Amino acid sequence: QVFLAESGGGAVQAGDSLRLSCRMSGRTFSGGPMGWFRQASGKAHEFVALVNCNGGEPEYAESVKGRFTISGDKSDRVMFLEMKSLKPEDTAEYYCAGGPKTCVSREYVYRGQGTPVTVYS
Repeated sequence: QVFLAESGGGAVQAGDSLRLSCRMSGRTFSGGPMGWFRQASGKAHEFVALVNCNGGEPEYAESVKGRFTISGDKSDRVMFLEMKSLKPEDTAEYYCAGGPKTCVSREYVYRGQGTPVTVYS
């Protein structure tokens, strides 16, 4: 069984940076598709960044390209989302998630509880 636990969220000013972490058990960072998603209040969830999609480069939502970076640590048990130049529209609950269809259809089988990010203008 896979367990994911996010941390690192907080309240920041526009232009600031944050790094989110996703600690996992039951799988490894490199062991299949997974990524970061977010859901703003009153809106549908959206994918932010994905890795391990057919061995290619990470995929990013257009709204975060050039500002966010997804990566894993040497233990292969922690995934990060480095967020720079944050904007108020980045305000959302961020969660890590994964599953065999995550890259293809953005569907996931398991997800964490999420960590809130608030960006003030």
